[in-house]
Amino acid sequence: MTDREAIIDVSDYELERGKPMPDLIHGIIQANLSFELKMRYRADYLIASEVSLATQPDGTTPDVVIYPAFKLNYGNEPARRTDAPLTCIEIQSPSQPNRDAGPEEMVAKTHIYFQFGVKSCWVVLPSLRAVMVFDRPGHYTFFYEDDTLRDPNTGFELPLAAIFA
Repeated sequence: MTDREAIIDVSDYELERGKPMPDLIHGIIQANLSFELKMRYRADYLIASEVSLATQPDGTTPDVVIYPAFKLNYGNEPARRTDAPLTCIEIQSPSQPNRDAGPEEMVAKTHIYFQFGVKSCWVVLPSLRAVMVFDRPGHYTFFYEDDTLRDPNTGFELPLAAIFA
């Protein structure tokens, strides 16, 4: 395969967002995360999906972000946010290279998010039904499906069984 053929095989989604196209499992987990977070924390936090962040060098689009609550300015919100959310959540897609070898690419993104100013990063591993909660670069706690996720930097708590249901 030539370089030109490889470029043609990349979807518009992947080019635009810089990450693989999600599948049904990814979408269900993303919806479950957003739902469970909103059910528990909607009074104090904004939970959103697919928000473009002005991270360096090229920007990123986490699957889910959590911001302290603020009044939205409909019609005048920036296309790419320059303020860091409290938490960025990435969900590993089955189409990501070396899915079974480990989440190295996703872990590398956590460094970008911490440089941007987030307080924590979660990396969701659907094939393991687990979540890595990073409280600083290179340091994480591993939570499995039967655990209650506890984020030490934000105080968020979620039963993972509901996320992987």
